Amino acid sequence: MNGEESMAQFAIVLFIGLIIHGFFAEIINRAPVLITSNVNFVKKIVFPLEILSVSALEAAVFTLAMNLLVFFIACYFIYDAIQMTAVWIPVVLLPLILFALGVSWILASMGVFLRDISQTTAIISTALLFLSPIFYPVSTLPDSFQTVIMANPLTFIIEQARNVLIWGQQPDLEGLTIYWLVSLFVLWLGFAWFQKTKKGFADVL
Repeated sequence: MNGEESMAQFAIVLFIGLIIHGFFAEIINRAPVLITSNVNFVKKIVFPLEILSVSALEAAVFTLAMNLLVFFIACYFIYDAIQMTAVWIPVVLLPLILFALGVSWILASMGVFLRDISQTTAIISTALLFLSPIFYPVSTLPDSFQTVIMANPLTFIIEQARNVLIWGQQPDLEGLTIYWLVSLFVLWLGFAWFQKTKKGFADVL
């Protein structure tokens, strides 16, 4: 029975990492072709092209929410309970969502001028799968490599999501505050970059 419980717990821990990685991977893989696959909108001066990234984000967030629902159902049937600290999950995930939107605007703009960038994002999303603590805990890595893993924007969110959803721990509010500030900066930077570069979309397309 303990073996079955350990396998179930491993599956739950793994699922959280895959959910978060899948969300971010969907965003960065779709972003480079958002403009080039909607050329007709570029010709319409009144159409706000930045909405395309928001629309793609909404689809990814919906998938994220459905996966979390599956997670909660699984927890209920496996453990007969859901951690009370799960109420923190919106606070944990929202900065990643804002960060992803900023990145999406940057990549969507770059995709107009650098058509092959979608191949690069595919490689990056695959690399993030193994450079994120999805299949292993950060604590098991050598100290020197932990620094590299923590530089991954997904690492902190995955760790915090597991803390509040699985281990029943309070989130690292100091770390979340820093992540929120970084996310808001990336969001502003992505929007400013998109607004500055979109004037040249029609000339390239």
